[in-house]
Amino acid sequence: MKELSLNILDIAKNSVKAKAENILIELIETDETLSLTIKDDGCGMSEEMVQNVMNPFYTTRTTRNVGLGIPLLKLAAEQTGGSIEISSVCQTDSPDSHGTTVTAVFFKNHLDFTPLGDVISTVTVLVQGSPDIDWHFVHRLNGDCVELNTKELREILGDVPLDNYEVIKWIEDFLREGYASVS
Repeated sequence: MKELSLNILDIAKNSVKAKAENILIELIETDETLSLTIKDDGCGMSEEMVQNVMNPFYTTRTTRNVGLGIPLLKLAAEQTGGSIEISSVCQTDSPDSHGTTVTAVFFKNHLDFTPLGDVISTVTVLVQGSPDIDWHFVHRLNGDCVELNTKELREILGDVPLDNYEVIKWIEDFLREGYASVS
């Protein structure tokens, strides 16, 4: 993928398919590294499935016989000298505490570092496409922070749905202002 934001979109959509109610997207950025974590409380995966998701020819989809999301993220991280880690607890093993965490570390100074891309549009699309999920987006940049928590928005908005045009536009503007203040 040309931008890490597209990897974020793909992995977060997997969390949506896993019936997650809460999804955290956290970026921690220093001068040298970018760490990406996507954590959900979805149905989780068995140990066997966690082992298989790194394989591009493994997928749970019925519409095609390849699954490239995790393998492409792994490639993007490893080609910079970074790494990826996946941990998951299956709902059948732990009905009260389950979900999946994907963490990838990238070295930004490497020639093959994939740019972050349009993370604002990615977050906006995720909220608009799955407005019933509680999204928590955090991007820490050398001591500064851009953060959006839809659970807090819901408390303020009451019955106004998150996929309302004005709300989505506000989210986009809020994130743009946040990034402008840390640039």
